[in-house]
Amino acid sequence: MKQHISLIFLMLLVFCLTSCAPGPNSAESIPDEEGKVAGFFMGLWHGIIAPITFIISIFSKSIRFYEVHNSGFWYNFGFVLGAGLFLSGGIFGRHQTKRK
Repeated sequence: MKQHISLIFLMLLVFCLTSCAPGPNSAESIPDEEGKVAGFFMGLWHGIIAPITFIISIFSKSIRFYEVHNSGFWYNFGFVLGAGLFLSGGIFGRHQTKRK
């Protein structure tokens, strides 16, 4: 009985996580009004400033958290790398030392 409950819980967890996956970006690789497509370095920058941009985007409809006119994989990689540097111990993260 315990295995059935664990299996049902696992299936519900997988379902919940996969149902939140975004669809394809129809503006990917399409230039914006200025004729630009965001690449790796723009993704890196957007990832680094993501916490600030998120807060501003809550109060302003003209600021977006993520650039939809991007190059695809390389922009996404830069964004995740930049966000990871800021959020999980990279550039501004807290450094923990082991005490003896």
